[in-house]
Amino acid sequence: MVKTNRQKFGYWGEGVAGEYLIKKGYIILDRNVRTPYGEIDLIAQEANVKSSGLLIFVEVKTRKTNTYGFPEDAITAQKREHMISSAEFYLQEHANFSGDWRIDVISIRKVKESKSLEIIHFENAVSE
Repeated sequence: MVKTNRQKFGYWGEGVAGEYLIKKGYIILDRNVRTPYGEIDLIAQEANVKSSGLLIFVEVKTRKTNTYGFPEDAITAQKREHMISSAEFYLQEHANFSGDWRIDVISIRKVKESKSLEIIHFENAVSE
């Protein structure tokens, strides 16, 4: 399948988010998990609390400009519902998991003027 520039940019952002989480002490368990409700970008656990079993579903939003708002502005009510349904589906499919879970959002903005990245991690950003 041929990826569009937008898809390539999105995958790039997911890679940046994965590296960010690893540097912050997270373990990436899975990437780009497809469910009937949408795709889960990253699934992770915090390395220092892995024994507690907290599973973290991560939605990554990446933007080059603020023309359409900040990346996190793309998390609409419908997107929230899809994220929750996707996480619940994943948990049903992985019945061996019995711990707590949360949904985080990572916002990545490529600042054109300085060629730098602005990364904001919203923990527990989406709840039922």
